[in-house]
Amino acid sequence: MMASHETGLQKNPEGPVRVSVSLDADDYADLKVIAKDQRVSLAWVVRDAVSDYLDTRTPLFPRKRRGEEP
Repeated sequence: MMASHETGLQKNPEGPVRVSVSLDADDYADLKVIAKDQRVSLAWVVRDAVSDYLDTRTPLFPRKRRGEEP
């Protein structure tokens, strides 16, 4: 992996990127409940929420995801 000097982010074109975030304690508790109810990991819930958020930001131009045909 190569570190970007401008952003401090690591570029990894071949796979996921690890991210660390701080959440409000109540939000974290709610996410844990959702994950337990859905029988998925908390990470899955967060990834799904981020994906939904990004989809709503660009409704006219659907995002291309890794492995999808153009």
